[in-house]
Amino acid sequence: QVQLVESGGGLVQAGASLRLSCAASGRTFSSLEVAWFRQAPGKEREFVATITWSPYYADSVKGRFTISRDNAKNTVHLQMNSLNSEDTAVYYCAARSVGPLTRARGLYDYWGQGTQVTVSS
Repeated sequence: QVQLVESGGGLVQAGASLRLSCAASGRTFSSLEVAWFRQAPGKEREFVATITWSPYYADSVKGRFTISRDNAKNTVHLQMNSLNSEDTAVYYCAARSVGPLTRARGLYDYWGQGTQVTVSS
């Protein structure tokens, strides 16, 4: 089992930055692919970014968001810059065993509880 705990969400104005963190426990962290998804009200949960040894991003966040991992601290970060109202959502951390990078929600076995990000215009 893997436990994931997100932190760092909040309310910011358009154009601001936030950094989300996902702390993992329960399994060797380096054996995990860790991703971020988000879900806006009334919409399906969508892929944002994932990382193993290299990152992979959704087109909607490429160039604005950066995913990184610190294997020594069992943590993945999502640095979000130039935020806009369309980034408002609950952001979820997800994990699965290392494999080809994937954006497929159904392939992730473990999920955190989510953290709210609200961007005011």
